[in-house]
Amino acid sequence: MEKQFAVIGNPIKHSLSPAMHNAGYETLGINAEYQRFRVEEHCLEEAVKGLRALGFAGWNVTLPHKEAIVSFMDTLTPEAEKAGAVNTVKNQNGRLIGHNTDGKGFVRSVENDLRGLKGKKAVLLGAGGASKGIAMALAQQGMNLHILNRNPEKAKTLVQIIHSVGGTATFGEFEPGDWLENLDLLVQTTSVGLNKEPFPFSLEGIDKEALVVDIIFNPLETSFLREAKKLGCRTQNGLEMLLYQGALAWEFWLGEQAPLDAMRQALKNQLFQGMFYKE
Repeated sequence: MEKQFAVIGNPIKHSLSPAMHNAGYETLGINAEYQRFRVEEHCLEEAVKGLRALGFAGWNVTLPHKEAIVSFMDTLTPEAEKAGAVNTVKNQNGRLIGHNTDGKGFVRSVENDLRGLKGKKAVLLGAGGASKGIAMALAQQGMNLHILNRNPEKAKTLVQIIHSVGGTATFGEFEPGDWLENLDLLVQTTSVGLNKEPFPFSLEGIDKEALVVDIIFNPLETSFLREAKKLGCRTQNGLEMLLYQGALAWEFWLGEQAPLDAMRQALKNQLFQGMFYKE
């Protein structure tokens, strides 16, 4: 019997997850299919009920549902509980298990470049669902975090969660400041740039030794990354994070190692074919 998997979000047309997962199924001869569905915020509960009723074995969750979907889960893994956000759901005989692979997927994508995380400083832009998973994982690796958000109270709440598990973090407003001068890692976790819009403030004065990451992967290079590159920083888009969080979701669903090479090649092929997000 064919297993069904999916990703839900809004927008979702830009998602490369189907190409990545379906290539993996084909490589290993697994009888499964992965689809994508656009789900409006007010329809999230109905969508969850529908996926469960249709017998989907699991699905990924992207913007803007990672936090809201928590309330519709039967149980959460420790990763999802700590982050307060879910990006992966497993349907285990009708019981929905919420998991979060964002954090570990992100760590895998940057750890070789940074050559050790403990004691280093990371600045996260945004305090939403993706930021939560990444922040918790980086804190567990011993990084010192500074979280900026348009609503500082939301950043403050995330900092309090990090403190509660023994991590080190501070918060501030989503604007330039002296934090640019001394950091090892800068991570852009908001949706700014998904529609190719300009980033709202300049990165002038940034530490040129920093690794600058935008978790957006489509387009491959946002205005945020272009500026960072011009200022002399190393840059990385969200493609490797997408790969590793997807592989971790695969392992959560299927209990076996994902074929990383085949999945990475599928992502590159899809991008090279010009399948970028358009209005």
